[in-house]
Amino acid sequence: MAARGVHDPDVWWHLRAGQEIVASHHVPRQDSFSYTRYGQPWIAHEWLSEVLFYLIFRITGWAGLMIAFAGVIGATFLLLYRQCAGRPYIAGLVTVLGAIATIPSWGVRPQMFSLLLAAVFLDLLGKADRSNPSHLRFLWWMPLLLVLWVNLHGGFLLGPALMAIVLTGWLVQAWLGLESWPHAWARLRRLGVVLAACLAVIPLNPNGLELYRYPFQTLQARTIVDYIVEWASPNFHSVDFKPFLGLLLLTWLVVAASRKRLSPTQILLLLATAYGGLSAARHIPIFVLVAVPILAAGLDELAARRNWFSPAEEKSPAPAKLVFNLVLLLAVAGLTGARFYQAVKGQAAGEARHFPQAATEFLIRKKVPAPIFNYYDWGGYFIAKLYPQYRVFIDGRTDLYGKLMDTFSDTARGQGNWQEALEKYQVRTVVVPPTSGLAGLLRLDAGWKKEFEDEQAVVFVRTGG
Repeated sequence: MAARGVHDPDVWWHLRAGQEIVASHHVPRQDSFSYTRYGQPWIAHEWLSEVLFYLIFRITGWAGLMIAFAGVIGATFLLLYRQCAGRPYIAGLVTVLGAIATIPSWGVRPQMFSLLLAAVFLDLLGKADRSNPSHLRFLWWMPLLLVLWVNLHGGFLLGPALMAIVLTGWLVQAWLGLESWPHAWARLRRLGVVLAACLAVIPLNPNGLELYRYPFQTLQARTIVDYIVEWASPNFHSVDFKPFLGLLLLTWLVVAASRKRLSPTQILLLLATAYGGLSAARHIPIFVLVAVPILAAGLDELAARRNWFSPAEEKSPAPAKLVFNLVLLLAVAGLTGARFYQAVKGQAAGEARHFPQAATEFLIRKKVPAPIFNYYDWGGYFIAKLYPQYRVFIDGRTDLYGKLMDTFSDTARGQGNWQEALEKYQVRTVVVPPTSGLAGLLRLDAGWKKEFEDEQAVVFVRTGG
């Protein structure tokens, strides 16, 4: 399922940023890609991911990026599957359902590193939650992993947040008398020290102390929620979110029907991540990481209690079945290879279908006058293809642009005082979709001349001063 083409609008500016970092041996602290925010402070919180993007792409091209990130996604769900106790076929089916529920968030994007590291943190916390005291030593991997995480993606705060929820769950468990305080104290003290260590290593990044504040600024930014679809609540009328809705309802149904009691920690994790997934679509994968092991354990208990599977099915498979499994595995591997081949082969066509490829070639060939007003989804593509000859009006770094998102939206739709931004920034070329409101208005404006148009984009150049 993860073998797919690369069509995320942000991948382009990630590649360019990685190229600039590798060439200059310096992580940027100010914006240089746009003319609207040129020289303004920019927190490049994904710098290490961007370096990896560029190095993989330079060595292996699109095929390497597709395989690498499919590997990250596959590793995440392999780890999730291994956290599921009970019958492997139940665990496998539930893991696949969880994977399907998270497909809308998949892609060649730094967020996939957060998904993998969140799965690792939950695995380590799950080991520490068991009765074996020796498992507490696994917690010391967390500060080391967080140093990596804080340089890969801005979602690093999820790690300490999960630790804090588990710590609270352990406290509740001891307070309710489900565990003796002397026994609980060793775990509470160890996790508290590790949590403090994790918080202490956050400044080990090129932006230093700024990353303490950055995640909270992002979560509170109105423009991100208003304009970025995955930061909005999931729309259950959309087919993309039906699997998440099914997983959510099935999890609560099985929890209610199963005799397997959840621990306070599991309840808190389930409630917190369900709230997160219902608040913003991009948080759905975190709910899946928590819900899948709980759902698998509940279904396994129900299956055992109701004798849904005969004892014969639990025996070791016969040699004929082993051969069949091997053939099936090879068939799936072949299908996956074929999907990768098709994805790589179709990448150029996909680029032309999702981005203004022909219009970009026209801009380069005709050397149109700058500044350029560009469509939001194309900003990263223009950074990759036109920088440094041209800088963009806006791109996918929503945290950098802030209220300029409102200005862009009004201008692109031709609403309100739509001419103000074009005059303020002395825009001389406009590149937008042919169906946009701005395109319709400029077709009727004698001060602008249409120079190029295809199904993807239309280019207008100012005729007057």
